[in-house]
Amino acid sequence: MRIRTLGTAARTLAALSLAAFAAATLSTGAQAHTVPSGPAVAAHHGVKPISRTAPVSASPSAVTLKSRNTLSVRSSGTQGVVSPTPQVYLVFWGSQWSSDPAGVAPDLQNMFKGLYGAQDTWGTILTQYCEGVPSGTTTCGSNGTHVTHPGASPLAGVWFDNAAAAPSSATAAQIAAEAASAAAHFGNTTQAPNLNAQYVVVSATGTHPDNFPTSNFCAWHDKTTSSYGTLAYTNLPYVPDLGAGACTTFTDGRMLSGIESTETHEYAETVTDFWPSIGWNGRGGEIGDECQNLDAYVPLGTGTFDLQGLWSNAANACVTKG
Repeated sequence: MRIRTLGTAARTLAALSLAAFAAATLSTGAQAHTVPSGPAVAAHHGVKPISRTAPVSASPSAVTLKSRNTLSVRSSGTQGVVSPTPQVYLVFWGSQWSSDPAGVAPDLQNMFKGLYGAQDTWGTILTQYCEGVPSGTTTCGSNGTHVTHPGASPLAGVWFDNAAAAPSSATAAQIAAEAASAAAHFGNTTQAPNLNAQYVVVSATGTHPDNFPTSNFCAWHDKTTSSYGTLAYTNLPYVPDLGAGACTTFTDGRMLSGIESTETHEYAETVTDFWPSIGWNGRGGEIGDECQNLDAYVPLGTGTFDLQGLWSNAANACVTKG
């Protein structure tokens, strides 16, 4: 999970932000130090709470924080531990996407279009992690099957599923069902293609997937069983509804920073803990949970984006560069 803190004034702003959201308006947004609670947090993985600490000065070069917990693989299985060749499917769920005030849909597409090759030094952090090694392994070396740094965009497909409105307050089961619908839409109807596919179910402004934001999370990832095999998927709410400053350490007022930070947190955790929880975990959580207080603006070929820092066993620290 992702826990962050602010001072008293920011806690007040956070309460106002949530109240404004309930009234279906955009707020200035902030976050409070609270430990997530409720079924949404307990049942899912890589939960990123709406909370943070004081901003961290970060640059696109390697940035470190205090050492936390070495990650170790929890299962020796060769399938579902990591995603060796990541493929991302963005699913913009519901006819409500006729409104996108913050420009989330084009922004997320541009971000994933840039996460590959030499221009992407953030994604190289993931290549140290692997599958097919004994449970408890902390260093893969040349063993196992490693996560491969993409040589082309990992964005494998985009679907605006807008034939009907998405539920205004979708349950976790409904979100999982939408991931299965996406697998069918993209033709991934056997287990084989779904060993690397992750379905990011992005909800529209004004909706409350899995009780967002009252359950105090920015997003979460999980797995679900389906007739197409086990699927990895993410519940990604419309984070800009919380206002600038939510779900990121940056306080510069940029509306898209929070959802970029949130999705890169979930993307990296899905890649390294594909069917949770059998992949890489430490006592403090997954690869993104360890580094919740670190964001950096990273230039890619398609723009500059707020990418969350990730835990590196090799560096024994949180970093933004592999």
